[in-house]
Amino acid sequence: RHWEDEQWNPFAVELERDREQWQELSGEDRDLVFWVLSSLMVAEERITTKFSGLVGAHGSEEEATFLATQQVDEARHMQFYARFQDEVVADPAAIGAHVERARTQTSPAFRAIFDEALVAAHEQLVASPADAAAKVRFVTLYHQVLEGTLGLTSFNFVTSYLQRESLLPGFVEGYSKIHHDEQRHIGYGTWYLRDAVARDPALGDEVRATLRALLPAVAE
Repeated sequence: RHWEDEQWNPFAVELERDREQWQELSGEDRDLVFWVLSSLMVAEERITTKFSGLVGAHGSEEEATFLATQQVDEARHMQFYARFQDEVVADPAAIGAHVERARTQTSPAFRAIFDEALVAAHEQLVASPADAAAKVRFVTLYHQVLEGTLGLTSFNFVTSYLQRESLLPGFVEGYSKIHHDEQRHIGYGTWYLRDAVARDPALGDEVRATLRALLPAVAE
């Protein structure tokens, strides 16, 4: 119901002031903002295209419905970042071209999480959708680490910086809407893991092992 009542359009956010400010940015400010935008672009592409396995591993029709709405959210987020790249940062291009350009800005730690750990966890879930341990590992990685740790931290850092410097108001608006969606996603992940571990306490070891494996790259 929250999803139905909170729809937003990534093409309705006003970006005119962002275009003007982007042309005025230079030096370290521009480099920092471009690095942040690049990281978000690559991250959103990864978490949009590496999610369908969780939809296929649903435990009930209600869960399947919620997960389907999350996948739509992720695609909407990718469309907003792609539009920002089209209209503010660079010339219009296919999303894949934006992602490849942005990928050159990401760090080895970033790639270890999004290109290796996430891809591997998704492949395991696609191969064995009934495997409770594979689903727990994926939800821990996706909802607790990517969205609940890196996502929330990035949002607080980026929006605080841009608001303090009075920069890119359209981006802040769109990113805030994305953040609101992700709070709902994190709520699902917390519910699912709590329920799964209550049913089978041994799955708590999967949560802990996933966190331990990823925390060094997360910290970096």
